[in-house]
Amino acid sequence: MTVTCQREESLLDLEASVDSRARETEEATVLRFPATPPAKPVAFDRHELTQILNLYGRHVADGEWRDYAMEFGRDAASFAIFRRASEQPLYRIVKTPALARKQGMYAVIAQGGLILKRGHELAQVLRVLVKKPRLAT
Repeated sequence: MTVTCQREESLLDLEASVDSRARETEEATVLRFPATPPAKPVAFDRHELTQILNLYGRHVADGEWRDYAMEFGRDAASFAIFRRASEQPLYRIVKTPALARKQGMYAVIAQGGLILKRGHELAQVLRVLVKKPRLAT
């Protein structure tokens, strides 16, 4: 009987030590990583997407562009335009709110990384992608 009681006592001690370690780990985690909500990703709002998709639709109707991709990150949102789905993007329309008071939060970036236009208003930045009308003869 004494052997059984000693085993039960050692099991209870072991459970208590595991519980106390779990509580210490939980408290340490709470102290190290405060409960702050994760940062929302940057995204295009409805008005911005309408402007971008209107431009995209016109170029798709002309047969120039065929695919697009959107990426929303913590620092920037990107709308990539492709000629073919398997290629690198022809253009990227990037929204970076951190640059809103500096160079402007919108930028159009070409395939090689060249910034074609940067500004504070999306409509003005998108004008670099609008084809100029040609005279039909």
